[in-house]
Amino acid sequence: MISDPASLPLREIHLPESIGWWPPAPGWWILPCLVALAAFAAWYARLLYRRRKHSAVNMARQELEDIRVRYESDRDARHCAESVSGLLRRLCISVFPRADTAGLTGHDWLAFLQERVKVQVGEEDKGNEGLQDMGRILLEAPYRQQVAAEEVESLISFCSRWIETVATAGKSRPAGSNP
Repeated sequence: MISDPASLPLREIHLPESIGWWPPAPGWWILPCLVALAAFAAWYARLLYRRRKHSAVNMARQELEDIRVRYESDRDARHCAESVSGLLRRLCISVFPRADTAGLTGHDWLAFLQERVKVQVGEEDKGNEGLQDMGRILLEAPYRQQVAAEEVESLISFCSRWIETVATAGKSRPAGSNP
């Protein structure tokens, strides 16, 4: 038995090598895949939204043209005003959030339409009287016995302009406005 510790055959303590940065842990491989997947999902959702909006706008343009042709053939101003009002409502429900548009009636509905035209076209107060007239026609025409031809033609023109502002909404949308 050895009694002297200095005479023991011991070696210096060696620490293991430090852990290198390569290869990374499995979590670091998964993270870029998840980021890429999230970016792809966001891009695809935006693509679907634009397609749906584009499709709704194109169908609205075609339907407005059909309404115009039908009005020119039968001159039923009341039915034309009803059709334009329904077209605007369906387009709004298709393009804007349903919760924001589906329950609107009367002056709230007109305020929504006028706000979108101002925001999209960039009009401040110029033409506000024209928007008020269109609102009055839009609200009252389906319930009146007689509707003037000029009112119907201006209503169709307003609807056409409104459809075009919705079509260009995503291209030049001010900050903070809804898509």
